[in-house]
Formats: sequence, C-alpha cells, structure tokens
Amino acid sequence: MCAAACAGAAAWLSAIGDPLTWRARSTFTTGDAVPFAPGWAGDLRCRLARRFRREWLCLPVSVLPALLGGSPLPLLVGAIAVPVVGRRLRAAEARRVKERGVDAVIALCGGLAGELRAGCQPGQALLAVARATGALGGAEAAVLAAARFGGDVPAQLRRASRQPGAGGLAGLAACWRVSVDGGAGLAAGVDRLETALRGEREQREGLRAQLAGAWSTVVILALLPVVGLALGSALGAGPLRVLLHTPAGLSCLLVGGLLEAAGLSWAVRIVQAGARS
Repeated sequence: MCAAACAGAAAWLSAIGDPLTWRARSTFTTGDAVPFAPGWAGDLRCRLARRFRREWLCLPVSVLPALLGGSPLPLLVGAIAVPVVGRRLRAAEARRVKERGVDAVIALCGGLAGELRAGCQPGQALLAVARATGALGGAEAAVLAAARFGGDVPAQLRRASRQPGAGGLAGLAACWRVSVDGGAGLAAGVDRLETALRGEREQREGLRAQLAGAWSTVVILALLPVVGLALGSALGAGPLRVLLHTPAGLSCLLVGGLLEAAGLSWAVRIVQAGARS
C-alpha cells in the first residue's frame, strides 16, 4: 500500500511539474525568465524546489499506513521507495528537458528560414532568432560569437547539438556547411529541416496518445491493492493489522508485493517495447 501510494504521488508530481520547469519553459517560449508566481509565494516555492527533492515526500506518505497499521514496516518501505521514485522523477524531467529542446530547435529553424526569406544574411538571421528561442542553450555565446565575427558556425552548431533535445542542430550545421561551401540556398534547406523535425515530433506525440490507454491500465493495476485494502478497512476487517502483525499476513504481504512488482515491471516493459517499435 505504501509503495503504491508513493508511486501515485510521484506520478502526480511529474504531471504538475515544478517551478523550475515552468521557469525554463517560459524562458524557451519568450526569451525572458518569468517568475512562477507573483510575490513572495512564488519566490518561496522556487527556493523550496531547489532545496528539497520531491521523492522525499514518500516518507510523509508512508506515515499514514504506519499509523493505521501500528507498524514501522511502511516507513521502511517508504525509505526504500525514495531512491526508486527519485530515479523515475529524474528520468521524467530529463524527458521533458529533451522535448523542450526539440521544440526550441524547431522554433529556431522556422524563425531562421523566415529571416532568410526576408533578405537577412545567415549570420544576422541567426543572431536575430537564436536568443528568442533559446535553442542553443549553454553553447549560445560560442555560436553567436562565431556568427558575428565570421567564425566556424557549423562546428559550433555541431557542438551545441550534443545538448539534450538539440540533435536537430547537427542538421542545421550540415545545411549551413553546404550553403557556405556549395552556394546552395540556406533557406530551403532550413525549411526542409524544420518540416522533418516537426514531422518527427508529431509522430512521437501520436504514439504517446496511442499509448495513453495502456499506461492508464498499468496505473489502475498498480492501485488495485490499495483499493482492496481500503475496502477491507471500510468493512471493518482490519487488513493492515493482519498483514503487518501475523506470520500469515506478512507472508502474503511479501508474496503479493513480489507479484505486484513483477506484474508492473512486465506491463511497463510491454508498453515501452511498443513505444520503441
């Protein structure tokens, strides 16, 4: 019950995001960092998000079943769940950062193509668009310096493409190199690159929508034991007392926990295999 509650809390926290994520998203879309909330409340929330990791909420979540069952075992399970939930949350955050990087690169390609069609030189167009999209990330200063002072822009773009979600910058570097060396039109190449990146993103979003039902099924299966315990408690059967204070109950809890973990792992592997294919 405690592990399932911790998993539910992690899924909820991943869905609502955090102030730092919202601030980064605002930076990518507008070019200026926007506070998460006005006044002292937003500042306090940002400070708490920096100091406390969300996976530690597994400990207070495990206090309720520990009190209801009169046993420290749920607290132990909550402590064990902290690194597991933390790893899942970090993976989800890395996925969101990568998706924001992909969106920023697509916006960069679209803006760059528009500036080039308006008659701007490639270096000037990149200077005008890069800061607004934030697609270059930590390599922005190096790329813009190369564009401003006649440096090797394709090489800097390839270095910037190593950042999460910025793989499309390698294609932009190739288009830039072909335009400089062969005299080909850069606007047409950037436009085709944007179309390709946008098509890949739409394909991923479509696949995610198709897998949403499967993920919902996995979550429901994970919460069924919690529902069963809640129904037993409502009927006055005292399932937590039986599970936590009798040898037969502890044996059932151990076997059921192992079966639940195996079933969830199997279901997650099936869904992830469908996503990879």
